[in-house]
Amino acid sequence: QVQLVESGGGSVQPGGSLRLSCAASGDAYTADCMGWFRQPAGKEREGVATMKPVTDQTYYSDSAEGRFTISTDTVNHMLYLEMNDLKPEDTALYYCAAGGPRLYCHPRNGHLFKTWGKGTQVTVSS
Repeated sequence: QVQLVESGGGSVQPGGSLRLSCAASGDAYTADCMGWFRQPAGKEREGVATMKPVTDQTYYSDSAEGRFTISTDTVNHMLYLEMNDLKPEDTALYYCAAGGPRLYCHPRNGHLFKTWGKGTQVTVSS
């Protein structure tokens, strides 16, 4: 059974850092495209970062570029999101996703991803 389980969320002050982890099992990790998405309370889901595990190509939203880094651990079937210089507007429920499209592996294409985790909450507040 395909599963994605996120961890690493929490509360942090502005300017702080967090590292989110996503443990992938089964076919989820062999997907062509994986990524991180987030949904602030009362708002629509938005893309943060995506990558192709086979080629290590990465793609970022404008808000994530330069502050966040997506990466994988192919041995342990893990997907990570390193978040630095966090801002209050980064507060959201963060989701790991897999099964995205190989040709259009971009944060704006969240609607094309097939498998989702349950999310981990990130709160940035002073």
